[in-house]
Amino acid sequence: MSPGPDEPQASGRLRPPGLGLLLAEARGLFEFNASVMLSPLLMRAPRGDGHPVLALPGFLASDLSMVPIRRYLSELGYEAHAWRMGRNLGGLERMREALRRRLAEIHATSGRKVSLVGWSLGGVYARDLALQAPEMVRYVVTLGSPFANDVRATNATRLYEALSGDRVEDFAEMREAIAGDLPVPATSIYSRADGVVNWRTCLLRPSDRAENIEVLLASHIGLGVNPAALWAVADRLAQPEGEFWPFDRAGPFAIAYAPPERAVSA
Repeated sequence: MSPGPDEPQASGRLRPPGLGLLLAEARGLFEFNASVMLSPLLMRAPRGDGHPVLALPGFLASDLSMVPIRRYLSELGYEAHAWRMGRNLGGLERMREALRRRLAEIHATSGRKVSLVGWSLGGVYARDLALQAPEMVRYVVTLGSPFANDVRATNATRLYEALSGDRVEDFAEMREAIAGDLPVPATSIYSRADGVVNWRTCLLRPSDRAENIEVLLASHIGLGVNPAALWAVADRLAQPEGEFWPFDRAGPFAIAYAPPERAVSA
């Protein structure tokens, strides 16, 4: 039997998600509408302690895409910040210094460590920032971010390379570090139904301060507005600084999470 569209090939390389999943990404609109309808329920999430959160958009997206999650976190009591760098056209190495300056600005203004929430490529940036400046980072949450295993297994790789000027293979040492253990607590939120990124590229190595959370049936473009994903982000950020405990899949969106044993470690 031949491997499925996102299964490893005989060469050991991963495949991007198939055409069916890619076309099904249109359901992201329904995920956004679900969050709007379920907003009273979402507001029952644990309250924040006012610490700053920097939201990093995905490839080709801008701060506009992160408005729902920033607004939600602000309503919960966080100090939510935009990245203010326009449209994300990629370029991990090219963006590093500007991202670090933005992080340092927020850290200096607030006087507190900053949590990072990154969607897709924004999550790759977030993990890199945590490696560069752990003294300024409190927590990292990634949403459908391809940072592990065969990171070429996305339906956006060729466009990313064309627009950013980067070749994914050129930064092996940097990619290996980003895929490894971070010096701060981290959570990777992903979906096996992702039509853009092979879900296996989103898996971090679970530890006593790092975990994977699978949201069932979520799309890639809807993951940042999916109600179950938003609840998980709020729950993780509400942990006291320096503390970490595994995500409790009980609660109003329990049916939307896969059991933790279903996740495959990277």
